[in-house]
Amino acid sequence: MKPAAIPPKTTPPKTTMQHFLDAVERVGNMVPHPVVIFLILIAIVIALSAVLSAFGASVRFERINPDTHEIETATTEIRSLLNKDGIRFLYSSLIPNFMSFTAVGLMIAAMIGAGVAEESGLVTALIHKLVHVSPRWALSYILSFVGIIASIAADAGYLVLIPLAGVAYMAVGRDPLAGLALGFAAVAGAFTINMLIKPLDAVLVEFTNDAAHLVDPNRSIGLAPNTWFSLASVLFLTVIVAVITDRLIAPRLGPYDPKLAAEGGAQAHGTELTEQESRGLRYAGLGLLGLLAVFALLTLPSGAPLRHPETDELIGNSPFMNGLIALIMLMFLVTGWTYGIGAGTLRTLTEVIAAIEKSIRSLGGTIFLFFVLSQFVAYFTYTNIGTVMALSLSGALQAANIGSLPLLLGFIVVVAIIDLLLTGAIAKWAIFAPVFVPLLMKLGVEPEAVLAAYRVGDSPMNAITPLNAYFALVVGFAQKYDRNAGVGTIVSLMLPYVAWMFVLWIALFAVWKMLGLPWGL
Repeated sequence: MKPAAIPPKTTPPKTTMQHFLDAVERVGNMVPHPVVIFLILIAIVIALSAVLSAFGASVRFERINPDTHEIETATTEIRSLLNKDGIRFLYSSLIPNFMSFTAVGLMIAAMIGAGVAEESGLVTALIHKLVHVSPRWALSYILSFVGIIASIAADAGYLVLIPLAGVAYMAVGRDPLAGLALGFAAVAGAFTINMLIKPLDAVLVEFTNDAAHLVDPNRSIGLAPNTWFSLASVLFLTVIVAVITDRLIAPRLGPYDPKLAAEGGAQAHGTELTEQESRGLRYAGLGLLGLLAVFALLTLPSGAPLRHPETDELIGNSPFMNGLIALIMLMFLVTGWTYGIGAGTLRTLTEVIAAIEKSIRSLGGTIFLFFVLSQFVAYFTYTNIGTVMALSLSGALQAANIGSLPLLLGFIVVVAIIDLLLTGAIAKWAIFAPVFVPLLMKLGVEPEAVLAAYRVGDSPMNAITPLNAYFALVVGFAQKYDRNAGVGTIVSLMLPYVAWMFVLWIALFAVWKMLGLPWGL
């Protein structure tokens, strides 16, 4: 009698959503190299600026002067890049555009420290430690939470947390692309909220108060106007990002095939800490304590160098908060080197310099991409196309004459749409604040609620807009694990996050508003 045949393993059939995302990925990956895409976009902007300028496209509006903080009436016209002034700008701004593109400096600074930490083995050891002490089910939640609060360090979260999430997922045998997607969604999709006060908050609050004074000169909000809503949003979005990763993204990707990795790409490692790694982590801990002691002397005493020279504040608008990228760089540099001394992997200054040079060399392609991207952003800004579109949409919303809550929800949608074109949170709020804060205050809506609505609309789209300076960087991270990954890969991974975060976060905002809960301190 023949033994019963063992049925072959079958993979569960793909859902309609998975088929849709697969199609998005295929179509998206058919597009050219990101550099070529931005060159095409530059050509479109140049042509469009000439056409719209010829037709006299313009918009008149009130805005807050960022220097004087006075309300002024301004007219913005579409500026052509093909007239004399435009051609002069195209020619003379090539280098200044690139030099003023802050993402380049932030990336290089962060990689100085991250390169040492990675080359010494500190990153791998920390991931092993995280995986070892965390329950498997909690890994996504931990990474999601850390990614969201990473915005306290400005853009450093893009450069540090996203690749770490990929490594962490690979360490536990999961597809590292799922980790990258989780990290990108957490860092970019919730960028405007945090449990702590960050420099961005000070600027947004200042513009909000200037706009509120148009209705009531005595009405002002403090530095933490959305504390409670932000706290709830952080916890809420932590769960959403983690659940989407575990229930939608990871199942769609399936088991990871290391053969897909690019040449020289990361390979899977075990998760058990060796004796050398344990000793290295102890040394790194001592190095971190020493660095923190130095910064405590520079920040904690009254009148310390890194406090605000006039107000003496530490949190908010202060040298310490404005230069957090330096602290991030030094933390990785010091802990990476001390780890290397303890583990025996990176002992001398010469070895440290070699590690830094290696990390910087790997950025060659990204730096060139940023050069092209910086030109596109500068040209797009020069033409005023984004500003005219934003004000036209806001004007239509203002004229709709609907209730306060529908108007707030419509405002969120408009901000989200505009965020695909104008990613700068401060630039958009300088335009929107004097329009919507007074309008909604006249309808009985507190300015804290308007600012909270702006935070909801300004974040999720950051994960899919190609105008996000770090979108291309994430594509590069993905190609480390899958050499065939492209723009379509990232878009298909991020769409579920953007859709669910946007819808559910709006729902949280609406419930918060209807219940009349306090927005902050």
